[in-house]
Amino acid sequence: MLRIESLSAGYGEAQVLRDVSLHVAEGEVVTLVGRNGAGKSTLLRCLMGLHTQQRGLVEFLGRDLARLPTYRRARLGLGWVPDDRGIFASLSVAEHLTLAPPVGPDPWSLRRVYDTFPVLAERRRFPGTRLSGGEQQMLAMARVLRTGAQLLVCDEPTEGLAPVVVRRIGEIIREVKAHGGTVLLVEQNVHFAATVADRHYLLAEGRIAETLDNAEVRERESELLAYLGI
Repeated sequence: MLRIESLSAGYGEAQVLRDVSLHVAEGEVVTLVGRNGAGKSTLLRCLMGLHTQQRGLVEFLGRDLARLPTYRRARLGLGWVPDDRGIFASLSVAEHLTLAPPVGPDPWSLRRVYDTFPVLAERRRFPGTRLSGGEQQMLAMARVLRTGAQLLVCDEPTEGLAPVVVRRIGEIIREVKAHGGTVLLVEQNVHFAATVADRHYLLAEGRIAETLDNAEVRERESELLAYLGI
């Protein structure tokens, strides 16, 4: 579904990504883990067309994205949940969930969203910025699921959230996978990542240092936590 080959990117003279290659198959959940500043968010911004100082191949559903603007990538089925959640102060929860058009073959109905995220049903008339951090994260994910995006791209969805909310986000990612969805997840919490993902790419100094399966993550969890500074 997603193929990235020899991707390099930077800011001015500062090189952030160096010849990064990875792939995500349909129906997989794949995480990209690494220290702060390793280039994880830059990679997602390259994928979404928000960072243009790059070279290399980014291909989605067999299509080279090089010349496509961000909105065209979204319409192809790339659904981005940014680390700042992108919640609009002037829109209610319900308006957030009805704003974007469907882009994929299986968009979530409003009823399904409210059944899955009952707190959003309770707060559907609230402005988005009156929600807690965890509720905003759920709204950001629900907004993308409403579009039927074929690849859910999440940037640090558990950062700063209470353990009960983190568990709920894990349940939602597993539900997406159970229904054939595909997820690319940037995550520093390797313990959480191992509960939801099939494979993990370790990004270090702008390069893919290792590809790990869940057994390797569990076996080396202490080492990885120490490396990531957690």
